[in-house]
Amino acid sequence: MKLQDKVAIITGAASGIGEAVAKRYLDEGAKVVVVDVKDEGELAQRYTATADRVLALRADVTKREDIQRIADSTVERFGGIDILLNNAALFDMRPILDESWDVYDRLYAVNVKGMFFLMQAVALRMVEQGRGGKIINMASQAGRRGESLVSHYCATKAAVISYTQSAALALAKERINVNGIAPGVVDTPMWEQVDALFAKYENRPLGEKKRLVGEEVPLGRMGLPADLTGAALFLASVDSDYITAQTLNVDGGNWMS
Repeated sequence: MKLQDKVAIITGAASGIGEAVAKRYLDEGAKVVVVDVKDEGELAQRYTATADRVLALRADVTKREDIQRIADSTVERFGGIDILLNNAALFDMRPILDESWDVYDRLYAVNVKGMFFLMQAVALRMVEQGRGGKIINMASQAGRRGESLVSHYCATKAAVISYTQSAALALAKERINVNGIAPGVVDTPMWEQVDALFAKYENRPLGEKKRLVGEEVPLGRMGLPADLTGAALFLASVDSDYITAQTLNVDGGNWMS
């Protein structure tokens, strides 16, 4: 098992990529703190088979006290932190001339501010422990370019890539590897919202955009949450000890770099 007795924190763990990675980490022997804004009881029910190695926390990464509680509760329950997967994120889109301060603030609060300050809180614990660690920030192919209807989301994910690089350089001497993952189009519950917004702004029937983006992927389909778990495991394990400051594209060939 690649993560035997390692302690991992995963945000946005109630569904989609976060849930898939949490279960993969558990299969590999990790102890996992699953974090989401959903009810703790509902969240815990998704992991009943491995309840002895799971701590479910209801927390909002836009709140300073919740970020500190995530770090403190993890150490209190499992004795330390080895891995962080910053996965929680929000999506919105609209024409750039209709963009609002409220949408900007909401997306940056979760996708950038929450990501950065949870990374900081966990890194502080890792430095205190003195045994290094792995931090993985979930970016997106949207962070590689601008899009006319997705300006704020693209910018937040570009910021994730930039902060990943900066943190990796700053923490290298502490043996803390900081890397990112940039998914392409992934068939998660969030895509129902995405498809509905494209239908609204591009005057399409529901479901058409989702079908088209899947067909345009070089490998011929949208990704699935399970397609991201291999990269997340690799970047959390000893196999990636000599890799840092990188953001790995896991997108079926959508973006080449």
